[in-house]
Order: sequence, then structure tokens, then C-alpha cells
Amino acid sequence: MTVLQKKPVSPIAHLTDEDIETIGKELDAIRDEVLRERGERDAAYIRKVIDVQRKLELGSRAVLLVSMFPPAWIAGTIGLSVAKILENMEIGHNVMHGQWDWMRDPKIHSTAWEWDNVSPSEQWKHSHNELHHTYTNVVGKDNDLGYGIMRVDEDQRWVPFYLAQPLWNFVNACFFEYGIAAYDLELGKNLKKGRWKNPEFKRRAKQVGVKIRRQIAKDYVVHPLLSGPSALHTLAATFTANLVRNLWTHSVIMCGHFPSGVETFERRSIVGETRGEWYLRQMLGSANISGSKAMHIMTGNLSYQIEHHLFPDLPSNRYQEIAPKVKEIFDRYGLKYTTGPLPVQVASAWGKIIRLSLPNDFMKKNVAPVIGLVRRDRRGSAAETPATSAA
Repeated sequence: MTVLQKKPVSPIAHLTDEDIETIGKELDAIRDEVLRERGERDAAYIRKVIDVQRKLELGSRAVLLVSMFPPAWIAGTIGLSVAKILENMEIGHNVMHGQWDWMRDPKIHSTAWEWDNVSPSEQWKHSHNELHHTYTNVVGKDNDLGYGIMRVDEDQRWVPFYLAQPLWNFVNACFFEYGIAAYDLELGKNLKKGRWKNPEFKRRAKQVGVKIRRQIAKDYVVHPLLSGPSALHTLAATFTANLVRNLWTHSVIMCGHFPSGVETFERRSIVGETRGEWYLRQMLGSANISGSKAMHIMTGNLSYQIEHHLFPDLPSNRYQEIAPKVKEIFDRYGLKYTTGPLPVQVASAWGKIIRLSLPNDFMKKNVAPVIGLVRRDRRGSAAETPATSAA
């Protein structure tokens, strides 16, 4: 059975092996239904999103040609920020997952797509599709948990280095695309183990360097120069758009596996793991974000992180449709379907990062009593409310 990190009460203790395998079969049925139904409606959706994104980017860059005028700078920067987020989240991420390969359109295929990001698609697909989605939330195996530089579970041994993890997380958020490139390259591990002369590492490092140079040339040289007198304003607008995209992307991704209620797992959980147990790990190791349809599109539908991790190769526009069916399975089997508004989930994830930057003993002695006192005060206030109203 799936093994959680050492927790006082296991959220799956009530499930039998038969329950877990039945859950797997029910989820397989949901997936098969979407596979049978997908067709022109789904193809039209992704083509429309790509068309809107390209027109928005082109229009925004045209407006930035006169970005010396403040209204043009503001409009162009906002438009370019949205265009970059759409390309990164709803298009690039999902195309490279192979969600649209069934269309057999060489322009919208996981093997051919190269996104507007400094991390080469080839390396990202390996670290994300092959590693993260295979070892979701397995401490020591899934490097997306803390990107190898943060403590993500109470059972991890604390060292003083972790005191700075809130700072590392903020810096990583601002320059997220570069952090992902270094992460995909496994830069820290390879340098630590002296592999910088390894031919394969050198090939991959060269690939990253070429991609970075291309991105910098496009964003910070070519387009500003095309703006003529507005070059510096366009440069600032592009930097701002990339910063907004990085902060947004980091926040959305952080909400997928860090908020309170999301479980982590021991390494031995994947030894002999069945299909049902794999599904269960995705269910308990992911969290959703509630919100409007526009917000879902801007997150690349990763606001349905649970559904995405269950079915990473299904068209992203289908996640909202199948979410009620997935939640019904959670409810029927007594499992927690972790979700909440974006501000709540972001605050929860940051709170966890800050909490785990401190030693467990410090938290127990200094923070936990304060939290308990606040909760008791709230319960006391709630209990007094009816009497106060009656008076």
C-alpha cells in the first residue's frame, strides 16, 4: 500500500487494497470516456487559444513600439504579460505533455514545440513529464518538491541552511524560468559530483546556454531595437512582463503540491506500486485552486492540479468537466479533496515553506502554542456570539 511520510494519523488507513484498486478502475473509466469523446471541439479549443495568444503578443509588441508614452507602456506591458503567461501555461506546458499529439498536427505536437522559456523543451520534458509525474511527492525522488534546495516535510533532517529557504523561494519566484533551467540541468547535483566535464552534461549545458542567448536576444535586444526611440521603455516593459510571468507561474505551481492538506510519501511507497496506488498518490499529493474560467485558463488549467496529475495527457480543457466526477470518488471513499482560492493556497504554501525553514523543536515550543491559543480564542468568540446576539 502507498506509504505516507510518518504521520500520526494516516488519511488512507480506512482503505483496503480492494478499495484502492477499485478507485484505480473508476479513474481509468473516466479517462477512457474522455479519450473516446475527444475530437474537433478540443482541437478547436487549443487552436483558438494559440491564435488569441499570438495576436495578443503581436498587438502588445506593436503598442510597445511607442512605449515612450505611459498609456502605451502600461497597455503593452499588461498585454505582453498575459500573452507570455498563456504561452507558458495553457499552451507550452500542455502541448509538451502530449495532450494534443492525437491531432497529428506537427505545429502542435510535443516533439516539435519549443516554448518561450530559457529551459529547452527536451530537458523540461524529461525532468517534468518523466520524473516529477512518475515520483509525485516522493521525498528524495521528486525534485519538484523544493527544487532540491528546500525542506518540504517535517521528517526531513533540519540543517541551518534551511533558515534561508523563504529567501531562496522568493528569488526563485522572480527568476523562475532560470531556476527551472538550472533544475532541469540538475546543475547543483552535477557540479557537486564533479560532472562538469562529462560529455552528456556539457552537451545539455550548451543546449541551455544557446536557449538563454536566444531568449535574451529576442526579448532584450531585437524587440527594444525595433522600438527605436522607445527602446529603453520596451526593454523595461519586457523585463516586467517576464517578471510577472515568472511570479505567476511560480505561484500556480507552488499551489499544486505545497499547500496544507497535501501529503508527501516515503521512497518505499513506489516499490511494487500498483496502478491504483499510483492514482492514490496523485490524489493525495496534489491540490487545486478554485476560481473563474479565466483564472483556470491563465493557470493552464493547473488550477485542476489533481485532475492533471491523474490524467496528464488528457486535453486541459476537459479537467473542469471531469473534476466533479473525481471529487465524487474522493467523497465516497472519505478522502480529502484539497482546494481553495488562489490567495488562500498561496498563503498556505508560503506558510509551509516558512514553517519548515525552522527546526521542529522550535516550532513545537514557540509557534504551536501560539497557534493553539489563537484557535481557542476563535472558538471561544464563536461560542459567545449567540449569547451576545440574544442579549
